[in-house]
Amino acid sequence: MTTALLTHADCLDHHTPRRHPEQVARLEHVLHALEPLDLKRVTAPLAAEDDVLRVHPASYLAELRAALPEEGIAKLDADTFISAGSLTAAYRGAGAAVRAVDMVLAGEVDNAFAACRPPGHHAERATPMGFCLLGNAAIAAKHALDHHGLSRVAVVDFDVHHGNGTQDLLWDEARALFVSSHQSPLWPGSGSPDERGAHGNVVNLPLPPDSDGAHMRAVYETQVFPRLRAFAPELLIVSAGFDAHADDPLAQLEWKTADFDWLTRQLCDLADELCGGRVVSTLEGGYDLSALAASAAAHVRVLTEAGA
Repeated sequence: MTTALLTHADCLDHHTPRRHPEQVARLEHVLHALEPLDLKRVTAPLAAEDDVLRVHPASYLAELRAALPEEGIAKLDADTFISAGSLTAAYRGAGAAVRAVDMVLAGEVDNAFAACRPPGHHAERATPMGFCLLGNAAIAAKHALDHHGLSRVAVVDFDVHHGNGTQDLLWDEARALFVSSHQSPLWPGSGSPDERGAHGNVVNLPLPPDSDGAHMRAVYETQVFPRLRAFAPELLIVSAGFDAHADDPLAQLEWKTADFDWLTRQLCDLADELCGGRVVSTLEGGYDLSALAASAAAHVRVLTEAGA
């Protein structure tokens, strides 16, 4: 199995305030943990403007550019910050996700992991939030649908926080199924089961605080996997957040590294069954550095083993 790792040093040039959970060290720890793995290492390109404009309006991108400080750090909201290199980093993240789709659909690699920051799944159509500027997973999904002509793309988001941005960006897209499992109650407060999308294409699965990996496995086996089989996607995109880990400081789920291994393996098995093993994964959250590194390594290791 050939797995691509897409990243760029520009993603280390997105700076946040001291002690902010979304810090440069997150990506450094992930990349260090992935060093021993046999991966096709690819330099992430900048996203093309047309790809970003599929989900974000030009006015929003202009606002982000206008907010860029010449030096230091600017505040966009209570949690989201931007520095001189942040928008370039965000365009690398979106570009990595798009390039990963191109490589997987062309058969250059079997699957891919985009290890970039800032994350993306909280960025709404015209609102940066939750550490996120651009909706990487949604941009990748729309690229697969509009540029490559796929009929059905599924996005599965297992970050501990609801992927409100991806939901917003794909709400009206009948060709995309968006599935989010997330702790509830928890910020951002969205993601109730009655949020179903304009075409019944959104599936939200709230998980109670202090629930563990066994609870998660039951939810995925009874609700997620049957829905994916019924939808029969031609490509599976994963928003891979690792903040459901028991050691994460921002949430209260009790997953272990082995749970991310299990979930990744199940999703890869489903992709083998449904869409020729075509999986594109993009890094989202995870704020305990050791847990993030171990969980991301387990996730990518399974990608390298899938279908072997």
